[in-house]
Amino acid sequence: MFLKIFCFIILILYQTNLYSKAANEKEFNQKYLSNYLSALLSFDNQKNNDALKFFENSKILIQSHDSFLQEYVFSLLLDGQVKKAIKQVKYSNTSIGGDFFEGNLLLILDSINKKKFKQAALKLKKLEKFKEDDSYKFIIYSSLKSYIDLFIYKKSDIVEQFGKLDLINMAFQNCYLNSKKTEPYFLNLINDPQSDYSRYTFFYLSNEVSNNDFATVDNFADTIDPLRSSLLISQVKKWIDEKKYKKLTQHFSCQNENDILAEFFFLISNFYSSQSRFDYSNIYLNISNYLNPKFYFNLSLIAENYQSNNNYDLAKKTFEKFDDKDEIFFWYKTKKIARIIAEEENYDASLNYILKNLEKFNNKSTKMIYDLANIYKNFKKYDEAINYYTLALKNLDKNSMAYADVLYRRGGAYERLKNYDLADKDLLNSIKIRPDEPYTLNYLAYSWLERGYKIEEAIEMLNQAYKGKEEDPYITDSVGWGYYLTGNYIEAEKYLRKAVELLPSDPVASDHYGDVLWQLNRKIQANYFWKSALNSDEADEELKIKVKEKLYNGLNNNS
Repeated sequence: MFLKIFCFIILILYQTNLYSKAANEKEFNQKYLSNYLSALLSFDNQKNNDALKFFENSKILIQSHDSFLQEYVFSLLLDGQVKKAIKQVKYSNTSIGGDFFEGNLLLILDSINKKKFKQAALKLKKLEKFKEDDSYKFIIYSSLKSYIDLFIYKKSDIVEQFGKLDLINMAFQNCYLNSKKTEPYFLNLINDPQSDYSRYTFFYLSNEVSNNDFATVDNFADTIDPLRSSLLISQVKKWIDEKKYKKLTQHFSCQNENDILAEFFFLISNFYSSQSRFDYSNIYLNISNYLNPKFYFNLSLIAENYQSNNNYDLAKKTFEKFDDKDEIFFWYKTKKIARIIAEEENYDASLNYILKNLEKFNNKSTKMIYDLANIYKNFKKYDEAINYYTLALKNLDKNSMAYADVLYRRGGAYERLKNYDLADKDLLNSIKIRPDEPYTLNYLAYSWLERGYKIEEAIEMLNQAYKGKEEDPYITDSVGWGYYLTGNYIEAEKYLRKAVELLPSDPVASDHYGDVLWQLNRKIQANYFWKSALNSDEADEELKIKVKEKLYNGLNNNS
């Protein structure tokens, strides 16, 4: 960044000298340079509001510096001012050029927004020269070309080169054409065994509502897991359960060019977010929102990008856009802001915020009840958690995966209260529904080990859990601890060492590994791992007391 600013200073001073020799040229004003440099620094420090102010105060530089235009447009896009960015690029395009990828992209989208698709195709030629710059630009150029061709010629002609992205584009393009292939394309995505494409349930069901096939919509909604589905799909299920079918078509239409392009740019935003390139992610998310502002649910991504960058003020401002008309998203907003309050203030203030907002819900969904139980459990209010888990169970099919999950979590709450009879009952019933679920097997088995109860059976369950999750540090630790408790220190050391390697920050894993090292007469190393456990921010007071005792006195043969 500083090299960039240095180069700009050299350039601006050189250009200033040239301008001074021109009889009709304005004398360069030093304040513009100062404002521009301040804008660059603010932009680099993720203070985009400040950057915009400095850019606005030095806009005269647009007429003489392409780099200024690009930085200014980026800042506008980050601020969600897409229309203004387009206007600025169009104005500059007639004067000095402004030839950069995002600038040309904005001009193309402006033509598409006006349904001037042939004009967009002509402008696309200027974008082509950037396609080799990086893979994202190549994907954007190629996909945009296929969509513009679709809009002009009303036929889909995708050259397969981007894997699942091609399948997604085919689904939307066939939906745009109202083709009979639409349903199989969407269902292939939704039922993909390797990745989670459940998001496309929304667009599939939206299209079915458009075709008045409410029976298909209802039947599909019955298969949606009320607890483990994504935010968007949980909201879809609630709409359908309440017969609010129009909600699915109010926010999106396959026959609307802007709507399907908005979804494409949402995907691009996700690609950037997955690489922690949150600035570009937010730029493309704002472009998506410009194309289809009706689909405001996508703002959840930009809010989470802000939160990931600890930009809590902008995160909260974005979360506030979700209102109580869409209960699931409003509840999501409540949880997210509560998490920020916990970071900025404390857990009590966070919980109070949640409880205050609960008053706005007369008919709480099963998902909300379940989340409340989890929140109380996380705050170690186990009695309240158990009450809400019990309420959630009343609304679920007793043979469903969701029912098993709630039993597992309620059993964990009972276990924390040392009510082992009820804990074991819930956990065993959960295992009856999901016999091979690794985390439930691990939780019950570890509880038995800690109590010295059914050790051999516990080890069998742990080995079964380990087969399903060999790289999970907690399950690996449990297996090693099982061997430790049966006196098989050689075998225990293998698993406990692996657990520490997988999760070196976990104080329990470090404590357990120290124990087995002591038993193997590797006492210096044992003390090292005990100290690591003691100094961990995650260690609770009970563990610290035990570790301090070991550091003073070591382990006796009965430990």
